[in-house]
Amino acid sequence: MERSVSGVGVLDKAVEVLEALTDGPKSLAELVTATGLPRATAHRLAVALQAHELVRRDGEGRYALGFGLATLGRAALDSAPLAQLARPALAQLRDDTEESAQLFVRDGDHRVCIESLASPHGLRTIVAVGAALPLSAGSAGRVLRGETPESPGWIESVEEREAGVASVSAPVRDRSGAAVAAIGVSGPIERTTRQPGRRYGAAVLRAARSVEEAAGFT
Repeated sequence: MERSVSGVGVLDKAVEVLEALTDGPKSLAELVTATGLPRATAHRLAVALQAHELVRRDGEGRYALGFGLATLGRAALDSAPLAQLARPALAQLRDDTEESAQLFVRDGDHRVCIESLASPHGLRTIVAVGAALPLSAGSAGRVLRGETPESPGWIESVEEREAGVASVSAPVRDRSGAAVAAIGVSGPIERTTRQPGRRYGAAVLRAARSVEEAAGFT
C-alpha cells in the first residue's frame, strides 16, 4: 500500500520495496501484492535497487535483499562509537558467562542490536547485529523502555520473547543517569536456569560499568 513518509514519493516507494523483502525473497507478483504498487513501478524500483546492490535476484529469480545493505548496515553500526567502545566488555562478559552477549540501543518502539558476540556452546541464542526487536519483551527491552532494575541493578526475563530462552540485562547510563544502552546475556534455560540473574547478574553489571567507563560516562 502506497504511503508518504518523507515527502519524496519515489524514495518512499523504494523503501516499501525493501521493507517488503525483509521477510524473504519474493517474485514480482508477490512484491506487487506486498507493496500495493503498480506492477511496472515495483519492477522499475526493484531493478534500480538491484543496480545499487540493495536488491538481488536469488537462484529462482526472485527479488531479495542485496548484500550492499549489509555493508551499509555495518558501516552505520561502526559509526556508533558506543558499539566499538563496548566490544572489550562484551567479549569479557561472553567469556565469563559462556553465553551470548549483546548490546542494544533504543530506536523508537524497538531495540536494535549494535553489537553481538555468540556463546561458544553449540546450543546458544543468536541475535544478529542490526536486528530490531520489540521493547515489549525481553530484559533488554524492559531496560530500554525505562523499567526500574531490580535491587541488584539488573533485570532478568524468562521466555518472554522466545520459548526456552532467558536473559539478564543492565542499563548503560550516561553522566545524567539516563539509560543509553542495555547490555546483557541470553541463553537456553537448560544452562541459565529460570533465575538467570543469580548466575549472571554480577557479570552483566560489571560489563555495564566497564562500558560506562570506556565511554567516559563515569
